[in-house]
Formats: sequence, structure tokens, C-alpha cells
Amino acid sequence: MAVPGQVTDLSRIEAATTPYPDHHGHQVEGYLARPRGVDHAPGLIVIHEAFGLNEHIRDLARRFANAGFAALAVNLYADVGTPDASNMNDVMAKMFSLRDEDVVRHLESAINWLKGGPVAAPKVGVIGFCSGGRQTLLVACKSTAVDAACDCWGGFITRATPDRETTPERPVPVIDLVEGLQCPLFAVFGAEDQNPSPQDADRLQDALIRHGKAATIKIFADAGHAFLADYRPSYREKAAFELWPQLIQFFQRHLTPND
Repeated sequence: MAVPGQVTDLSRIEAATTPYPDHHGHQVEGYLARPRGVDHAPGLIVIHEAFGLNEHIRDLARRFANAGFAALAVNLYADVGTPDASNMNDVMAKMFSLRDEDVVRHLESAINWLKGGPVAAPKVGVIGFCSGGRQTLLVACKSTAVDAACDCWGGFITRATPDRETTPERPVPVIDLVEGLQCPLFAVFGAEDQNPSPQDADRLQDALIRHGKAATIKIFADAGHAFLADYRPSYREKAAFELWPQLIQFFQRHLTPND
């Protein structure tokens, strides 16, 4: 199966499980991939789907490294434990148990580590997929530490859960936070997706325009939820290959120094 950005020469990159500090000051095991022999590469935080930091997310980090980024795949389940991917009830329960406030602080710690730690990235972007897409939009709207953000089909941006508009863990719908967005945003949707739906894309676009925010929203035809996830039946090769260079160009434009 063809996948976009596939790394065919692993000697071009360095990749390994790497500890980084979370918002408690604890060391969390993430996965860092970066171009070999390149100092101060632009940084990228990669946020996993609801299933956690799995091999697909590590592979995406390697693909971003091959494109010139120091990509840290974070583990937002460090406090609550990785869900059982074969049990959707467990997956959803763990996903909804994460407090938005803690997610933002965790991601800020990871960003600051990329900027000030061994990588010393001049700028750091954030990209997330599914639940990680929502968390990307969340941190981009709540933190000034993000230099560019890409929300890939982030679900539940208009409400907390299927049954509730807000919860103690998710006290404000993310779509209502876009007034705070302070970095360029690329939001990606699938035309066949229901969460987020094309109507959610329209609502997000309206909110961004209303608040005068710089953003690009794109809805990909013949694609549904998680169309880049090549390990799932949702994978759509044509849309994935169309999206990949747009992701790279977006982050190159906003994270690479102009000099």
C-alpha cells in the first residue's frame, strides 16, 4: 500500500523513544524523530488519535522528520494510561477523561522543551489527528506558545461529548475559543465525515472570519474521518497524497526562518 511521505532511507533521520517533561514536571515517554545532522530544525508536536501513541503516530513523526522537522509525538495519556485500542468504550472513556486545562499545559511543556531543550527549535508547530486535531485547535486558541497549527479532522469541536455540550473536563466548546487564536491555522476535513462534519467546517470558518483570524480550511472530497490513517479502513490514498504536501508546505512556510 502506498503512503505519502514514506521514509525509504532511515539513515536520513534519527528516531527514538525520548523523555520530555509534562506539566507536572514528570518525565513522559514520547517519540522524537528529527533529520540526522541538522541543528535547530523547526519543531513539530504530533498529537495522537484517541488510541494513543501507537506505531502509526511514530511513523508520522518519522515522515515529518524526513521532511526536515524535529517531530515530537507526545503521550497525552501518561496520567490515565493508554486505552485498550480493541475496546472503544475504554478508548472513549479515556479520551473524554482528559481535562482541557491539563492538555494545554502538557502541550505547552512539550513545546517549550522542543524550543529550549536539545533540539533548540526556533519555532514549533502543532498537528493532531482526530481527538488530537481537537486538542491542536484547543492549544492554538489557549496558548501563545504555538507558531502554527494544523487540526486534522478534530472531532467534538462544537460540543464536549455526543450527549453533552460541556463537561467539567471540557467546559467550553473549542469552537467558542477561536477568538483567542494567535497563530496560522490549517483545518482539514473530509467531505464524508460526520464528526467533524462539513457543517462543522462551515461553523468554524464563520467563527474565524467573525474574529478576523488567519486560517485555511479545506474539505477533501471522497474522504471521511481519519483518511490519512493508513492502518485503518478509513484510509483514502488519493486524498492522503493530496493532503501530505499541503501539510509540509504549510509548516515550512510558517516555521522556517526567512533569513
